[in-house]
Amino acid sequence: MALLKSNKVIFCLGNISPSLGVFSTRNSSWWGGVQMGPPDPILGVTEAYKRDTSSKKMNLGVGAYRDDQGKPFVLSCVRKAEALIAAKQLDKEYLPIGGLGEFTKACAQLALGDNNEVLKSGRSITVQTISGTGSLRIGSNFLARFHGGPRDVYLPKPSWGNHTPIFRDAGMQLKAYRYYDPATCGFDFKGALADISNIPEKSVIVLHACAHNPTGVDPKPEQWKEISDLVKKRDLLVFFDMAYQGFASGDIDKDAWAVRYFIEQGHNIVLSQSFAKNMGLYGERVGGFTVVCKDAEEAKRVESQLKILIRPIYSNPPMNGARIAATILNTPDLRSLWLEEVHGMANRIIKMREQLVAGLKKEGSSHNWQHVIDQIGMFCFTGLKPEQVERLTKEFSVYMTKDGRISMAGVTSGNVGHLAHGIHTVTK
Repeated sequence: MALLKSNKVIFCLGNISPSLGVFSTRNSSWWGGVQMGPPDPILGVTEAYKRDTSSKKMNLGVGAYRDDQGKPFVLSCVRKAEALIAAKQLDKEYLPIGGLGEFTKACAQLALGDNNEVLKSGRSITVQTISGTGSLRIGSNFLARFHGGPRDVYLPKPSWGNHTPIFRDAGMQLKAYRYYDPATCGFDFKGALADISNIPEKSVIVLHACAHNPTGVDPKPEQWKEISDLVKKRDLLVFFDMAYQGFASGDIDKDAWAVRYFIEQGHNIVLSQSFAKNMGLYGERVGGFTVVCKDAEEAKRVESQLKILIRPIYSNPPMNGARIAATILNTPDLRSLWLEEVHGMANRIIKMREQLVAGLKKEGSSHNWQHVIDQIGMFCFTGLKPEQVERLTKEFSVYMTKDGRISMAGVTSGNVGHLAHGIHTVTK
């Protein structure tokens, strides 16, 4: 103890060489080499919108549904399901790794159809995921670990921005095939077929089941059939991303047509689903990942490995959103109400497309805006150039991403005229 009070000892401690790391450690940081990441483009649009003081400002960047007053919309069927769940006073125990059984069963039935042979034979497995993003990440991790073909994943050009980091961060290599034709603001069918015909066998191809994000451009049924034939000929693994079932056309069966057709034609697909848009469960993070297998025994093996993948990431999925979705899908009255409400949401989007085109014609626009009507789902690729988008923002307080994509959910009967006037002004 006496040594601790010694001036000599204190003097020596104060002159220890910095090479020993006593002082240099204090002044350094573990994270000094971390660089500032680029801002999220959509987040940047929203932040700029919030700073704008114009009473006519419009945020057409965010992909979340709004009612005709521009307000967030909670479906009545969701409120009623929540009330039923609350009345049961259920526990808050952990869900199984693969999720809530009554949800995963209903999730698969919604996508594939109640009477699908795949479900009857037990040769598929569906696990609950953290919405569509979580589904895609679990799927990409599964591919990285078990897919025996090339590690190449072919995305449509363009595709949802998050597809690239999801597959890339799982260790897959990103490639692209032609999809959108800027000249027509439509589907580049010939270009897509030409590129798909050159994809190496056993590669992975990502297809948007409906309401392609970000373009809103979908193949027609006859085009889907040709794509299916070609994909089978090239022996490609199909990864369907279905984030908008019901929300695209208002018809859950029509929106799932491509998925069901590919299975009928013998494709053993993998499928991601999200209930963010079609049930408005954005913050609940409800999704599913399905693998269609050769037989029931293979499905069991796949299920075991999906659980092994999930366990160290998030152990098990959240229960509240899954309970809501399962209650809606499995309660006849609520399911009927949901189908009415999702049809209503889709119809409002379609109506806004029609009103925007009518407004542009009323403004005197000489351009052909038919693509706005022909495209489907939440998003519309307007064909606006970056400089036109910039003018639209500066002069009319209309905010969107620079590629000219707008979220039709942000368009209402109260502001569609302002949008039409702005677009006409910057394009004439």
